Amino acid sequence: MARAGPAWLLLAIWVVLPSWLSSAKVSSLIERISDPKDLKKLLRTRNNVLVLYSKSEVAAENHLRLLSTVAQAVKGQGTICWVDCGDAESRKLCKKMKVDLSPKDKKVELFHYQDGAFHTEYNRAVTFKSIVAFLKDPKGPPLWEEDPGAKDVVHLDSEKDFRRLLKKEEKPLLIMFYAPWCSMCKRMMPHFQKAATQLRGHAVLAGMNVYSSEFENIKEEYSVRGFPTICYFEKGRFLFQYDNYGSTAEDIVEWLKNPEAPPPPEPTWEEQQTSVLHLVGDNFRETLKKKKHTLVMFYAPWCPHCKKVIPHFTATADAFKDDRKIACAAVDCVKDKNQDLCQQEAVKGYPTFHYYHYGKFAEKYDSDRTELGFTNYIRALREGDHERLGKKKEEL
Repeated sequence: MARAGPAWLLLAIWVVLPSWLSSAKVSSLIERISDPKDLKKLLRTRNNVLVLYSKSEVAAENHLRLLSTVAQAVKGQGTICWVDCGDAESRKLCKKMKVDLSPKDKKVELFHYQDGAFHTEYNRAVTFKSIVAFLKDPKGPPLWEEDPGAKDVVHLDSEKDFRRLLKKEEKPLLIMFYAPWCSMCKRMMPHFQKAATQLRGHAVLAGMNVYSSEFENIKEEYSVRGFPTICYFEKGRFLFQYDNYGSTAEDIVEWLKNPEAPPPPEPTWEEQQTSVLHLVGDNFRETLKKKKHTLVMFYAPWCPHCKKVIPHFTATADAFKDDRKIACAAVDCVKDKNQDLCQQEAVKGYPTFHYYHYGKFAEKYDSDRTELGFTNYIRALREGDHERLGKKKEEL
């Protein structure tokens, strides 16, 4: 009997160890919850919560290891919780939250809650980058690399990755510098990734989200003034930009057979001598306050509809250049310094026209996008001024 004691004790330790060892791998930043009241309180006090529901502690182990690193990366921005539905105390909570882990092949569920309510089931890639990106912007688009069709694009995450690729790559290299919100980037990405697959082994196509301020050095070095900007390199040396932003995969493949520098660019609208006021975020409101009537065109230089309208808008500005109360202004929404402004002014597409009265938004212009349409609109505003002035004189 004396020998049986230690054996029994060893068996007990062997049985218990996996449970607490598994728990030891969980970051202290991950909150384990079993009481419905605790979860309800947490959802009420935190506005960005990702909850891992697991069939058992063992089933959660791999996810917990990954989520522990995620929790550190999103500290202060998001909260990660864990509910073990295999635990008797937590089973009631899982049922209340409508978590069904009864199918044999379903071991875990990831649910996201925002502002106290269920937002969505997390169904994106279960990787560190994807979950971090999701928690930093729960309603934002998936990462480009999450698209299975983009597997042949080299996705660069840091300046170190970028410099390393330039140093080691012997094949021709085409890099798209982009921003995740950019509509032109989204339109071009499927063609870019298709070209990457077709050119595999002959050229390398890479993508890098450089919207963050940490990439200012790269943007300055390669003249990234808008998105996308596509740069061509050979043996680590930048040669020139690829500027056919309306291209298909076939266009890109064909161009890479004999890469050539684009012709010298024509002067931009902003560089031309016109009566249009070209505004940026920091002088927008102050400039508009000085004019009684301002018609503002929010645009993107690459936009074909904008290009078509520009001559008409410019002619309108010239027609009213001698009227100190009238202004025709333009805002390039592609410029970094204008992006917050364009979002604030609810610009959803290009071109968008807004009328401002002494700097205050009055209405959206939805009439003809022609010189006649613009001039008739502005004349109607001036006629209204004259009528009001006439009435005042009569009253005097």
